[in-house]
Amino acid sequence: MQHLAWLLLLVIWTVQALESCPDVCKCSRKSGPEKSEVNCHKRGFRSFPSKLPPDAWILKLGENGITDLKANALTLIPRIESINLERNAIKSIHPQAFSGAKQLMLLNLYGNHITNLHRRGFQDLLNLRFLMLGQNQIGTVKAEMFAGLRNLSDLDLPLNAITTLPSNAFKPLIALKVLDLSLNRIQKISPKAFNGLRQLMFLNLDNNSLKTVPAAVFRPLRSLEMLVLDNNLLSTLSPSTLDGLDNLQELYLRNNELEQLPPDVFRNMAKLSQLALSGNHLKTIDGTMFTRMPDMKKLHLHDNLWHCDCHLGSFIQWMSHTNATLSPRDALRCTSPEELQNKSFSSLQADKLLCSA
Repeated sequence: MQHLAWLLLLVIWTVQALESCPDVCKCSRKSGPEKSEVNCHKRGFRSFPSKLPPDAWILKLGENGITDLKANALTLIPRIESINLERNAIKSIHPQAFSGAKQLMLLNLYGNHITNLHRRGFQDLLNLRFLMLGQNQIGTVKAEMFAGLRNLSDLDLPLNAITTLPSNAFKPLIALKVLDLSLNRIQKISPKAFNGLRQLMFLNLDNNSLKTVPAAVFRPLRSLEMLVLDNNLLSTLSPSTLDGLDNLQELYLRNNELEQLPPDVFRNMAKLSQLALSGNHLKTIDGTMFTRMPDMKKLHLHDNLWHCDCHLGSFIQWMSHTNATLSPRDALRCTSPEELQNKSFSSLQADKLLCSA
């Protein structure tokens, strides 16, 4: 009898779920506990659907024409865990749009027209792990925007219009592990921009407009393992630019305008295994800095303006003994002096390099 009652209840749940499925969408259910996956991808919606199965846990609404998210949009689906709203036309999000969605773990808003994030607009999303905000028109980031997101592990903000990272910009994100800020217009970073990000492991600042980076700006990032600063306008690094990055394993500084490196810029970075400095304006480099990096496996130094004189001797000597892979060795060539122009580093002898006048 009890088994029959359970079956009857299951039938009722299934009928209710099917009845509340939007006509143009496909709803599929799994049992134990009962959950509905709602697929409304590319179905011509102009607004967030008002009729959805109450047990929906995955909602796919990508590539529609939704322009805004109104207050309490998710109250009818309290068990929702994943929402994909990528490539819609969302311009505005009501400050209470996500009220009550305490089980939501993934929110994808990639490729919309969002210009502004409301203060505390995500505060109800206590279990959110992944937030995708790439390819929008967001111009500013402030700590209040991310209030409540204490479990967020991945924040994607590439392809926006951010120009400045202010103090404490991400401070509420105490569990954040991945932060992608690539392909923005960032020119200025506050010395305290990364306060609070003690769990961060990956930071991507590729393709921005950074000319300088404040001293010790990365010091709060004690867990950072990968830092990408490729394709910026950096012309110099101070001795303390990279302070605090004791756990860093990969550092990418390709295609900047670096002319020289302070001899101790990589101090206390014994775990560094990959370093990319190709495509800069470096003329010389101190080989002794690499002797403090026993884990070095890949070093990319090609496409620089190498001046092959006695100042390069320590690097040539280190290069002859290292087991690290060098960006292909035959691509490391002298730009000057004239008599050594285009000469391969591997053909040079450290003790025979002359000192320039």
